[in-house]
Amino acid sequence: MTGHASMPTDGPSLPAQARGPGDPPDGEARARPRAEGPPEPDRVPGAHPLRSDADRGIRTTIGALLVSVVLGAVKITAGIAGNSYALVADGVESLLDVMSSMLVWAALRIGVTPPTTRYPYGLGKVEPLAALVVATMLLLAAVGIAIQAVRSIFEPHEAPAPFTLAVLVGVVITKEALYRALSRRGDLIGSKAMEADAWHHRSDALTSLAAFFGISIALIAGEGYESADDWAALFACGVIAFNGVRLFRAGLDEVLDAAVPPELEAEIRRTALSVNEVRAIDTCRVRRSGLGLLVDIHVEVDAQLTVREGHELAHRVKDVLLDAELGILDVLVHVEPHPRSA
Repeated sequence: MTGHASMPTDGPSLPAQARGPGDPPDGEARARPRAEGPPEPDRVPGAHPLRSDADRGIRTTIGALLVSVVLGAVKITAGIAGNSYALVADGVESLLDVMSSMLVWAALRIGVTPPTTRYPYGLGKVEPLAALVVATMLLLAAVGIAIQAVRSIFEPHEAPAPFTLAVLVGVVITKEALYRALSRRGDLIGSKAMEADAWHHRSDALTSLAAFFGISIALIAGEGYESADDWAALFACGVIAFNGVRLFRAGLDEVLDAAVPPELEAEIRRTALSVNEVRAIDTCRVRRSGLGLLVDIHVEVDAQLTVREGHELAHRVKDVLLDAELGILDVLVHVEPHPRSA
Protein backbone atom coordinates (compact mmCIF):
# COMPACT_ATOMS: atom_id res chain seq x y z
CA MET A 1 0.00 0.00 0.00
CA THR A 2 1.76 3.11 -1.19
CA GLY A 3 0.98 6.69 -1.92
CA HIS A 4 -0.86 9.33 0.07
CA ALA A 5 -4.50 8.49 -0.34
CA SER A 6 -7.58 7.75 1.74
CA MET A 7 -8.22 4.09 2.36
CA PRO A 8 -11.73 2.72 1.96
CA THR A 9 -13.25 1.66 5.24
CA ASP A 10 -15.94 -0.83 4.28
CA GLY A 11 -14.18 -3.43 2.13
CA PRO A 12 -12.37 -3.33 -1.21
CA SER A 13 -12.98 -0.42 -3.54
CA LEU A 14 -15.85 -0.89 -5.97
CA PRO A 15 -15.29 -0.23 -9.64
CA ALA A 16 -16.42 3.25 -10.62
CA GLN A 17 -19.33 1.91 -12.67
CA ALA A 18 -20.53 -0.28 -9.78
CA ARG A 19 -20.40 2.25 -6.99
CA GLY A 20 -23.83 3.39 -5.90
CA PRO A 21 -24.81 6.97 -5.02
CA GLY A 22 -24.99 6.07 -1.32
CA ASP A 23 -21.45 4.62 -1.11
CA PRO A 24 -18.85 6.81 0.64
CA PRO A 25 -15.70 7.90 -1.20
CA ASP A 26 -12.52 5.97 -0.44
CA GLY A 27 -11.01 6.77 2.95
CA GLU A 28 -14.23 7.75 4.69
CA ALA A 29 -15.45 5.44 7.43
CA ARG A 30 -19.13 4.62 7.29
CA ALA A 31 -21.37 5.55 10.17
CA ARG A 32 -21.96 2.79 12.72
CA PRO A 33 -25.19 0.79 12.36
CA ARG A 34 -28.25 2.79 13.33
CA ALA A 35 -31.48 1.69 15.00
CA GLU A 36 -33.83 -0.40 12.88
CA GLY A 37 -36.97 1.15 11.43
CA PRO A 38 -38.09 3.26 8.49
CA PRO A 39 -36.19 6.55 8.13
CA GLU A 40 -37.97 9.86 8.23
CA PRO A 41 -38.31 11.62 4.87
CA ASP A 42 -35.15 13.49 3.86
CA ARG A 43 -33.47 12.47 7.13
CA VAL A 44 -30.60 10.24 8.09
CA PRO A 45 -32.14 7.51 10.33
CA GLY A 46 -31.35 7.45 14.04
CA ALA A 47 -31.65 9.87 16.94
CA HIS A 48 -28.98 12.46 17.62
CA PRO A 49 -26.41 10.94 20.03
CA LEU A 50 -26.49 14.03 22.27
CA ARG A 51 -30.28 14.28 22.51
CA SER A 52 -30.27 13.37 26.22
CA ASP A 53 -27.74 16.15 26.96
CA ALA A 54 -29.90 18.65 25.11
CA ASP A 55 -33.02 17.50 26.99
CA ARG A 56 -31.30 18.08 30.34
CA GLY A 57 -30.19 21.52 29.19
CA ILE A 58 -33.72 22.35 28.03
CA ARG A 59 -35.23 21.41 31.39
CA THR A 60 -32.77 23.65 33.24
CA THR A 61 -33.37 26.51 30.80
CA ILE A 62 -37.17 26.30 31.14
CA GLY A 63 -36.87 26.49 34.93
CA ALA A 64 -34.67 29.58 34.64
CA LEU A 65 -37.15 31.14 32.20
CA LEU A 66 -40.08 30.78 34.60
CA VAL A 67 -38.10 32.23 37.51
CA SER A 68 -37.03 35.21 35.37
CA VAL A 69 -40.63 36.01 34.47
CA VAL A 70 -41.58 36.19 38.15
CA LEU A 71 -38.48 38.19 39.15
CA GLY A 72 -38.90 40.66 36.30
CA ALA A 73 -42.48 41.45 37.31
CA VAL A 74 -41.54 41.79 40.99
CA LYS A 75 -38.57 44.09 40.32
CA ILE A 76 -40.36 46.43 37.93
CA THR A 77 -43.35 46.72 40.28
CA ALA A 78 -41.13 47.33 43.33
CA GLY A 79 -38.92 49.77 41.40
CA ILE A 80 -41.88 51.92 40.32
CA ALA A 81 -43.49 51.82 43.76
CA GLY A 82 -40.19 52.40 45.56
CA ASN A 83 -38.81 55.11 43.23
CA SER A 84 -35.69 53.15 42.25
CA TYR A 85 -34.56 53.43 38.64
CA ALA A 86 -31.83 50.85 39.26
CA LEU A 87 -34.48 48.33 40.30
CA VAL A 88 -36.67 49.11 37.27
CA ALA A 89 -33.64 48.71 34.98
CA ASP A 90 -32.86 45.46 36.76
CA GLY A 91 -36.41 44.27 36.07
CA VAL A 92 -36.07 45.08 32.39
CA GLU A 93 -32.91 42.98 32.25
CA SER A 94 -34.77 40.09 33.86
CA LEU A 95 -37.27 40.24 31.00
CA LEU A 96 -34.32 40.13 28.60
CA ASP A 97 -33.25 36.99 30.47
CA VAL A 98 -36.62 35.50 29.51
CA MET A 99 -35.94 36.20 25.84
CA SER A 100 -32.41 34.79 26.03
CA SER A 101 -33.66 31.64 27.78
CA MET A 102 -36.24 31.15 25.01
CA LEU A 103 -33.46 31.46 22.42
CA VAL A 104 -31.31 28.91 24.23
CA TRP A 105 -34.28 26.53 24.56
CA ALA A 106 -34.96 26.76 20.82
CA ALA A 107 -31.27 26.39 19.95
CA LEU A 108 -30.87 23.25 22.07
CA ARG A 109 -33.92 21.65 20.44
CA ILE A 110 -32.89 22.54 16.90
CA GLY A 111 -29.19 21.84 17.42
CA VAL A 112 -29.73 18.11 18.02
CA THR A 113 -31.95 17.61 14.98
CA PRO A 114 -30.60 14.57 13.07
CA PRO A 115 -28.72 15.37 9.83
CA THR A 116 -30.69 15.67 6.60
CA THR A 117 -29.67 15.49 2.96
CA ARG A 118 -29.68 19.30 2.90
CA TYR A 119 -27.75 19.62 6.19
CA PRO A 120 -25.53 16.50 6.28
CA TYR A 121 -23.57 17.80 9.28
CA GLY A 122 -26.71 18.57 11.27
CA LEU A 123 -27.77 21.91 12.75
CA GLY A 124 -25.28 22.13 15.60
CA LYS A 125 -24.17 25.63 14.53
CA VAL A 126 -27.56 26.98 15.63
CA GLU A 127 -26.33 26.70 19.22
CA PRO A 128 -23.35 29.10 18.95
CA LEU A 129 -25.48 31.43 16.80
CA ALA A 130 -27.92 31.65 19.72
CA ALA A 131 -24.96 32.43 21.99
CA LEU A 132 -24.06 35.34 19.69
CA VAL A 133 -27.62 36.67 19.88
CA VAL A 134 -27.69 36.39 23.69
CA ALA A 135 -24.31 38.14 23.96
CA THR A 136 -25.56 40.92 21.68
CA MET A 137 -28.63 41.33 23.89
CA LEU A 138 -26.33 41.70 26.89
CA LEU A 139 -24.39 44.47 25.14
CA LEU A 140 -27.54 46.29 24.08
CA ALA A 141 -28.96 46.03 27.60
CA ALA A 142 -25.75 47.50 29.02
CA VAL A 143 -25.89 50.45 26.61
CA GLY A 144 -29.58 51.11 27.25
CA ILE A 145 -29.27 51.00 31.03
CA ALA A 146 -26.14 53.19 30.94
CA ILE A 147 -27.87 55.89 28.88
CA GLN A 148 -30.84 56.07 31.22
CA ALA A 149 -28.60 55.97 34.31
CA VAL A 150 -26.60 58.97 33.05
CA ARG A 151 -29.81 60.90 32.44
CA SER A 152 -31.08 60.11 35.94
CA ILE A 153 -27.83 61.27 37.54
CA PHE A 154 -28.44 64.80 36.26
CA GLU A 155 -32.18 64.86 37.01
CA PRO A 156 -33.27 65.55 40.62
CA HIS A 157 -35.38 62.73 42.10
CA GLU A 158 -36.36 61.29 45.45
CA ALA A 159 -34.36 58.64 47.25
CA PRO A 160 -35.57 55.04 46.80
CA ALA A 161 -37.86 53.45 49.40
CA PRO A 162 -36.19 51.22 52.05
CA PHE A 163 -38.31 48.15 51.16
CA THR A 164 -36.53 47.93 47.80
CA LEU A 165 -33.45 46.64 49.65
CA ALA A 166 -35.30 43.53 50.80
CA VAL A 167 -36.45 42.87 47.23
CA LEU A 168 -32.88 43.16 45.96
CA VAL A 169 -31.48 40.73 48.53
CA GLY A 170 -33.93 38.07 47.36
CA VAL A 171 -33.15 38.83 43.72
CA VAL A 172 -29.37 38.53 44.16
CA ILE A 173 -29.65 35.16 45.90
CA THR A 174 -32.08 33.77 43.30
CA LYS A 175 -30.13 35.01 40.27
CA GLU A 176 -26.80 33.72 41.58
CA ALA A 177 -28.44 30.31 42.11
CA LEU A 178 -29.72 30.39 38.51
CA TYR A 179 -26.26 31.33 37.24
CA ARG A 180 -24.66 28.40 39.02
CA ALA A 181 -27.29 25.92 37.82
CA LEU A 182 -27.10 27.02 34.16
CA SER A 183 -23.32 27.38 34.15
CA ARG A 184 -22.83 23.91 35.63
CA ARG A 185 -25.24 22.32 33.14
CA GLY A 186 -23.79 24.24 30.19
CA ASP A 187 -20.27 23.16 31.11
CA LEU A 188 -21.34 19.52 31.47
CA ILE A 189 -22.99 19.34 28.05
CA GLY A 190 -20.62 21.79 26.30
CA SER A 191 -23.26 24.38 25.44
CA LYS A 192 -21.95 27.88 24.69
CA ALA A 193 -25.52 29.22 24.53
CA MET A 194 -26.27 27.95 28.04
CA GLU A 195 -23.02 29.44 29.35
CA ALA A 196 -23.95 32.78 27.78
CA ASP A 197 -27.42 32.56 29.28
CA ALA A 198 -25.90 31.75 32.68
CA TRP A 199 -23.84 34.94 32.54
CA HIS A 200 -26.99 36.82 31.61
CA HIS A 201 -28.36 35.77 35.00
CA ARG A 202 -25.13 36.59 36.82
CA SER A 203 -25.08 40.04 35.21
CA ASP A 204 -28.61 40.47 36.55
CA ALA A 205 -27.35 39.50 40.02
CA LEU A 206 -24.51 42.01 39.68
CA THR A 207 -26.83 44.85 38.69
CA SER A 208 -29.07 43.96 41.63
CA LEU A 209 -26.08 43.94 43.98
CA ALA A 210 -24.92 47.29 42.64
CA ALA A 211 -28.44 48.67 43.06
CA PHE A 212 -28.48 47.39 46.67
CA PHE A 213 -25.31 49.30 47.53
CA GLY A 214 -26.47 52.38 45.64
CA ILE A 215 -29.83 52.47 47.39
CA SER A 216 -28.14 51.84 50.76
CA ILE A 217 -25.84 54.82 50.21
CA ALA A 218 -28.75 57.02 49.14
CA LEU A 219 -30.75 56.07 52.25
CA ILE A 220 -27.87 56.32 54.73
CA ALA A 221 -26.20 59.49 53.39
CA GLY A 222 -29.50 61.26 52.87
CA GLU A 223 -30.11 64.41 50.83
CA GLY A 224 -27.74 64.98 47.95
CA TYR A 225 -26.99 61.28 47.47
CA GLU A 226 -30.23 60.30 45.73
CA SER A 227 -28.34 59.50 42.52
CA ALA A 228 -26.19 56.85 44.21
CA ASP A 229 -28.32 54.03 42.85
CA ASP A 230 -27.96 55.51 39.33
CA TRP A 231 -24.18 55.41 39.69
CA ALA A 232 -24.53 51.82 40.88
CA ALA A 233 -26.52 50.95 37.76
CA LEU A 234 -23.85 52.61 35.62
CA PHE A 235 -21.12 50.54 37.28
CA ALA A 236 -23.06 47.34 36.71
CA CYS A 237 -23.33 48.21 33.01
CA GLY A 238 -19.55 47.98 32.69
CA VAL A 239 -19.59 44.46 34.14
CA ILE A 240 -22.43 43.42 31.81
CA ALA A 241 -20.66 44.84 28.74
CA PHE A 242 -17.40 43.08 29.61
CA ASN A 243 -19.09 39.70 29.82
CA GLY A 244 -21.13 40.41 26.69
CA VAL A 245 -17.92 40.92 24.71
CA ARG A 246 -16.33 37.81 26.21
CA LEU A 247 -19.32 35.61 25.38
CA PHE A 248 -19.65 37.08 21.89
CA ARG A 249 -16.03 36.17 21.11
CA ALA A 250 -16.54 32.61 22.37
CA GLY A 251 -19.64 32.12 20.20
CA LEU A 252 -17.92 33.64 17.17
CA ASP A 253 -14.94 31.31 17.58
CA GLU A 254 -17.23 28.30 17.42
CA VAL A 255 -19.12 29.59 14.36
CA LEU A 256 -15.77 30.11 12.61
CA ASP A 257 -14.53 26.61 13.57
CA ALA A 258 -11.74 27.77 15.87
CA ALA A 259 -9.39 25.08 17.16
CA VAL A 260 -10.48 23.16 20.24
CA PRO A 261 -8.29 23.31 23.37
CA PRO A 262 -4.88 21.61 22.80
CA GLU A 263 -5.48 19.12 25.62
CA LEU A 264 -8.67 17.88 23.91
CA GLU A 265 -6.88 17.38 20.57
CA ALA A 266 -4.06 15.58 22.41
CA GLU A 267 -6.56 13.22 24.03
CA ILE A 268 -8.09 12.43 20.61
CA ARG A 269 -4.63 11.70 19.21
CA ARG A 270 -3.80 9.42 22.16
CA THR A 271 -7.08 7.57 21.75
CA ALA A 272 -6.47 6.95 18.03
CA LEU A 273 -2.89 5.82 18.72
CA SER A 274 -4.18 3.22 21.16
CA VAL A 275 -5.49 1.18 18.20
CA ASN A 276 -3.17 -1.67 17.27
CA GLU A 277 -1.24 -1.16 14.01
CA VAL A 278 -1.61 2.63 14.04
CA ARG A 279 2.02 3.78 13.82
CA ALA A 280 1.51 7.54 14.11
CA ILE A 281 -0.99 10.36 13.73
CA ASP A 282 -0.30 12.90 11.01
CA THR A 283 -3.08 15.50 10.83
CA CYS A 284 -5.85 15.86 13.38
CA ARG A 285 -8.48 18.56 12.89
CA VAL A 286 -11.28 18.97 15.38
CA ARG A 287 -14.18 21.41 15.21
CA ARG A 288 -17.15 21.89 17.45
CA SER A 289 -20.69 21.52 16.12
CA GLY A 290 -23.13 22.55 18.82
CA LEU A 291 -22.82 20.12 21.73
CA GLY A 292 -20.51 17.70 19.89
CA LEU A 293 -17.29 17.44 17.89
CA LEU A 294 -16.47 16.54 14.29
CA VAL A 295 -13.02 15.01 13.73
CA ASP A 296 -10.85 14.64 10.61
CA ILE A 297 -7.82 12.46 11.37
CA HIS A 298 -4.94 11.06 9.28
CA VAL A 299 -3.44 7.83 10.65
CA GLU A 300 -0.14 6.31 9.47
CA VAL A 301 -0.01 2.51 9.07
CA ASP A 302 2.21 -0.19 7.59
CA ALA A 303 2.46 0.45 3.86
CA GLN A 304 2.13 -3.28 3.13
CA LEU A 305 -1.42 -3.56 4.45
CA THR A 306 -4.08 -4.59 1.92
CA VAL A 307 -7.02 -2.38 1.05
CA ARG A 308 -9.30 -4.53 3.21
CA GLU A 309 -6.89 -4.42 6.15
CA GLY A 310 -6.65 -0.66 5.78
CA HIS A 311 -10.44 -0.44 5.81
CA GLU A 312 -10.74 -2.53 8.95
CA LEU A 313 -8.08 -0.51 10.72
CA ALA A 314 -9.73 2.81 9.82
CA HIS A 315 -13.05 1.44 11.05
CA ARG A 316 -11.48 0.48 14.39
CA VAL A 317 -10.01 3.97 14.75
CA LYS A 318 -13.40 5.53 14.10
CA ASP A 319 -15.17 3.23 16.55
CA VAL A 320 -12.71 3.78 19.37
CA LEU A 321 -13.02 7.56 19.00
CA LEU A 322 -16.83 7.46 18.91
CA ASP A 323 -16.86 5.27 22.01
CA ALA A 324 -14.33 7.39 23.95
CA GLU A 325 -16.96 9.62 25.63
CA LEU A 326 -15.32 12.74 24.23
CA GLY A 327 -18.55 14.04 22.72
CA ILE A 328 -17.50 13.12 19.17
CA LEU A 329 -20.38 13.00 16.68
CA ASP A 330 -18.53 11.76 13.60
CA VAL A 331 -15.01 10.90 12.44
CA LEU A 332 -13.46 11.00 8.97
CA VAL A 333 -10.43 8.66 8.88
CA HIS A 334 -7.70 9.05 6.24
CA VAL A 335 -5.12 6.24 6.06
CA GLU A 336 -1.53 6.93 4.98
CA PRO A 337 1.59 4.71 4.66
CA HIS A 338 4.05 5.16 7.49
CA PRO A 339 7.36 6.53 6.01
CA ARG A 340 9.52 3.87 7.66
CA SER A 341 7.43 1.02 6.23
CA ALA A 342 7.25 2.23 2.62
